[in-house]
Amino acid sequence: MNNFIPPQRFFAYLTWTEIEQLPDKANTVLVQPVGAVEQHGPHLPLIVDSAIGLGVLGEALTRLSADIPVYVLPPLHYGKSNEHRHFPGTISLSANTLLSTLMDIGESLYAAGFRKLVLMNSHGGQPQVMEIAATDLHARYEDFWLFPIFTWRVTQEHKRLLSEREVQEAMHAGDAETSLMLVLLPEWVRMNQAVREYPPPQPGRLASKGGVTFSWLTQDLSDSGVVGDATAASRQKGERILDVLAEGWCELLQEVYHFKAKQ
Repeated sequence: MNNFIPPQRFFAYLTWTEIEQLPDKANTVLVQPVGAVEQHGPHLPLIVDSAIGLGVLGEALTRLSADIPVYVLPPLHYGKSNEHRHFPGTISLSANTLLSTLMDIGESLYAAGFRKLVLMNSHGGQPQVMEIAATDLHARYEDFWLFPIFTWRVTQEHKRLLSEREVQEAMHAGDAETSLMLVLLPEWVRMNQAVREYPPPQPGRLASKGGVTFSWLTQDLSDSGVVGDATAASRQKGERILDVLAEGWCELLQEVYHFKAKQ
């Protein structure tokens, strides 16, 4: 049940008495992985976002000192994925449902004495929900610190491995995600069905990605469900991406552990 997560770091394998006896719970770091079950083109399985989050986190934890207390909560595999609703297989929660779920989880953890929670989000359609949950929980309990962090944003190093167009326009099931999946779940990648598809150009500064954007559903940008170039993916590239993301997360978890609020 722990998947890629080292078993000694999997929160749900502990007993209630072990949790009660944890030393310094206020500085123990808990991580809530949040993914999605949604289409990722004809070549990737629905579980991509969850697999990437757990794969990166698991590798990061193998590099983390055993002296730093970090535990991973059972992942939330469902997310807010309604932008993919026209593609069969996508299962979406509403923003309200996801927000309420995160709030309830946070409430439970706070009651148990924990004061640091990382919301590790791997799906591009829901960072705002993570941020709202983090702010609202901190507003409710001012000594509860939450860290809503997108899996891919701990480092920019992986972008050096991608084409300029991929960095600027790709955002779903393209080179980076496909390369990572060739490492994490290679038996479920159908490279013979990989495609290359980018969004249609828009006038002026408007774009589907970036600072000046517009509301869209995936069907507005892509017929295949891919937004990027999956044909450029390789396992070698995936191994390098996994390495830099895992190193970034290892460093970040240390920073969260040592984080001190303003006195």
